[in-house]
Amino acid sequence: PAARAMVSQLEGAMETLINVFHHYSGKEGDKYKLSKKELKELLQSELGCLLETQKDTGAVEKIMQDLDENGDGEVDFQEYVVLVAALTVACNTFFWENA
Repeated sequence: PAARAMVSQLEGAMETLINVFHHYSGKEGDKYKLSKKELKELLQSELGCLLETQKDTGAVEKIMQDLDENGDGEVDFQEYVVLVAALTVACNTFFWENA
């Protein structure tokens, strides 16, 4: 994009959130949704340390089930944001209680 004015930290975080979703969602099927395979790749690459998905083979299945509110077998952007928000709340609690 053309040069922009400096974005705030929160605006930058929102842009990153959007870009990460679309980086993984565009690989197969509907480019506006994450398939189970795309979700697994995103979780392992972007949130592996937090979720430890590599160790628990059922973790991705459970997360997919919890997130997929409309039952279509895919995670749309709104469902993805719910995951990120829930993890952010959990991290906030953990870091503030252990500060």
